[in-house]
Amino acid sequence: MPRLADWIEPKPQGIYLPHADAWIDPSVPVPRALVTHGHADHARGEHETVWATPETLAIMDARYGTQNGRPVAYGETVRLGDIQVSYVPAGHVLGSAQILLEHRGERVVVSGDYKRRPDPTCAPFEPVACDVFVTEATFGLPVFRHPETRDEIDKLLAALRAEPERCVLVGAYALGKAQRVIAEARAMGFDDPIYVHGALQRLCDLYVAHGVELGELRPATGASKAELAGRIILAPPSALNDRWSRRLPDPISAMASGWMRVRQRARQRNVELPLILSDHADWDELTRTIEEIAPQEVWVTHGREDALVHWCSMRQIRARALDLVGYEDEDD
Repeated sequence: MPRLADWIEPKPQGIYLPHADAWIDPSVPVPRALVTHGHADHARGEHETVWATPETLAIMDARYGTQNGRPVAYGETVRLGDIQVSYVPAGHVLGSAQILLEHRGERVVVSGDYKRRPDPTCAPFEPVACDVFVTEATFGLPVFRHPETRDEIDKLLAALRAEPERCVLVGAYALGKAQRVIAEARAMGFDDPIYVHGALQRLCDLYVAHGVELGELRPATGASKAELAGRIILAPPSALNDRWSRRLPDPISAMASGWMRVRQRARQRNVELPLILSDHADWDELTRTIEEIAPQEVWVTHGREDALVHWCSMRQIRARALDLVGYEDEDD
């Protein structure tokens, strides 16, 4: 009896589709890449042709130079070989997509990275019925249950109000996290200028160009200590403890990441204000998504694979880890 979705070949360097001669999120340059989103562990340069959402292609252009891109809008279906391919919102970052594959009467969803929490900077995740659901497991342990986003942003704003002679320096990854921190603060009524490290400016501008409202942003470099007192400043995590931050007015060191749930990680980075703000699904969101979609099989690409595979097996859902290489969780 044929194995379910035996027309898909998971390999260490990515998911290969022989009938389309295409790869999904390959870790090496290939002739035809289907890319779920713009983070560097999924979207690499030097592919001959890239199929992705217009937003993801714009992100790749900004990071790697102009791509030979084939834009696929949400809800659009294209045919590659004898496979139908559709892109569906994943709720991870701007332009992130799940890739729905249809062939021989079977439906396979490769979800890439995703989250279920509302996010003002990207389209929300859409569950898609399928036979095989290919999922991440970055936070695939029961200990990972993310708090409410509003509560974490309130901690940030409260720290700013409590010590107005200082600034709050937030470490946030350049794609997705920085823009989300800004947009979430704006949604809670924070209208003051927000200062950004130069390394974040280009992607903030890209988000604004794609209709994401971020309010007034100012460059942090060159601003005086007096100007920066009582302000929120965003910078790459690497800048939290380097020479760049020493010119700031007694910064309250913060970090926005799902990994701030792990106290040891906060201590390692000398973080005074951990902000548990993730762009990945937590344990409850991972398991709820599988229950909602009700696939016959679950394939796990990366993260804490064993726990999620075990959870599936206890519920008579066939599951396996794909052992893909090159995917990291540090973009969170």
